[in-house]
Amino acid sequence: MATAGGLHRLDRWLYRGGRPHRTARVLNRLGALQYAAGLGPRNWVALEVRGRRTGRLIRFPVVVAEHDGERYLVSMLGRRANWVRNVRAADGRAVLRHGHREEVRLEEVDPGDRAPVLRTYLQRAPGARAHVPVDRHAPLEDFARIADRYPVFRITTLG
Repeated sequence: MATAGGLHRLDRWLYRGGRPHRTARVLNRLGALQYAAGLGPRNWVALEVRGRRTGRLIRFPVVVAEHDGERYLVSMLGRRANWVRNVRAADGRAVLRHGHREEVRLEEVDPGDRAPVLRTYLQRAPGARAHVPVDRHAPLEDFARIADRYPVFRITTLG
């Protein structure tokens, strides 16, 4: 059985340099198809957003963190992640898929309000733990120190 340290090394390798490497891109495509079909936990969804340069629809697997009755998306790779740039360019308009299509608006959360969401996210998204330099059980103060580096978006259903 693989150890948590071994899985973290694999997760870091798949996204070395903060960008998905070829294997990660293939796994992301497969994960997005799986999540869009509704397979897996209900908080595993496919995010669809228009590419800011190509205008093509891009589908990416993400984990929804529920905190205080709200739903959030977090960028485990930080502010330079392509999906973050695409969401910003699309003025927050996107689609979430998990067995059905949900048009949403993603509103970026102020860094001062991100800490509790980041902690909840790490508890729900094991694959993200290798990329965020705080333990999921750490006090909120530790999350507050890194919150400006990890974009968080509040999900609002449209229509």
